[in-house]
Parts: sequence; structure tokens; C-alpha cells
Amino acid sequence: MKPLDHKNLDLDVPYFADIVSTTENVAVYIWENLQKFIPVGLLYKVKVYETDNNIVVYKGE
Repeated sequence: MKPLDHKNLDLDVPYFADIVSTTENVAVYIWENLQKFIPVGLLYKVKVYETDNNIVVYKGE
């Protein structure tokens, strides 16, 4: 996910100009971008770790 690497999400990533850059929204962003490159039905979930104790799992819901 090069567009997110070493970036200030709020300032450097246009997607987050009007969306709060929570971990949940980062997971949605990753899901939406991965879907463009993966055949339909193969992407099952995106898991984003903030810390060992704070994890978001998004399944395209």
C-alpha cells in the first residue's frame, strides 16, 4: 500500500481529505484499493494492526 507508506494520512492521502483517518477507515481504504487488483470473491478480509491489542478486521461489510 505505497500510497499510505510514510505518509500523513490527513494531509497526503486525498481519500482522507473528508474522511477521518481512523484505523477502521484505513481498513476500508485498503479493502477498496485491493479489490481493484484481486478477482471478485477472493478478497476475504483486511486486518490492520495499530498495536498488539488494537486490531481492526474488515470483511467488506
